[in-house]
Amino acid sequence: MESTLLRITSINLNGIRSAFNKGLLEWLRTNQADIVCMQELKAHLADIYEALRHPLDYTGHFCAAEKKGYSGVGIYLREQAERVMLGMDCEEFDAEGRVIRADWPKFSVVSAYLPSGSSGPERQEAKFRFLDKFGPWLQGLMDEHRTTGREFVICGDWNIAHKEIDLKNWKSNQKNSGFLPEERAWLTHVLTDLGFVDVFRQLDVRADQFTWWSNRGQAWAKNVGWRIDYQIATPGIASTARATSIYKDERFSDHAPLTVDYDISLS
Repeated sequence: MESTLLRITSINLNGIRSAFNKGLLEWLRTNQADIVCMQELKAHLADIYEALRHPLDYTGHFCAAEKKGYSGVGIYLREQAERVMLGMDCEEFDAEGRVIRADWPKFSVVSAYLPSGSSGPERQEAKFRFLDKFGPWLQGLMDEHRTTGREFVICGDWNIAHKEIDLKNWKSNQKNSGFLPEERAWLTHVLTDLGFVDVFRQLDVRADQFTWWSNRGQAWAKNVGWRIDYQIATPGIASTARATSIYKDERFSDHAPLTVDYDISLS
């Protein structure tokens, strides 16, 4: 396989129309990612007009939620995929637009938006149900990788800060959704037992590297954030990761874009 630089960016948009109104298009033009994984579209397909559907030289694919103005994931592709699949064969969460997968001959990328449990106990229980489904689904991807050699990058807003270094105020958040012991243990299982790699942490071990900031108070100004957006990859492609960055010069959302450059070809 001839290798070349493959740039993958992941961003929770907090509304695709809102993000474009805040200048996302011009940044996409500058960033020059080959694949852009998006979460929280907050739009039905009918509301994603042509300029948002296929901007610049991208082809867009989307998995919207049934509920209006809620959730949804998408992928912008420069090189057309062999196939694109929606969902993870789970009626409850496929209706929320949580997972989309694009395949090339030896590589797949997934854009995933894991539920937040911060709005209350009911949604936290839903989040645990999602993890119970998503874990075996990820195991299936790793099994496919080990059987066929197919490499995977799963991008997205995982709504879990894995370790104490991954959020500013970890001590006061140990009983809050996103940093609960059960959630962190689940992510450890994905990275340790299943064998996926946290690509950003492989390249950047510094503290205070966050991808989301609350809109309350001075969280953004004081960099009181959480690292809850990830690119989780199979070991082969993870080993080709050369550079990573979190873009914070402009704000398109309450999340920042996370970019990784891989030394690998799609074909």
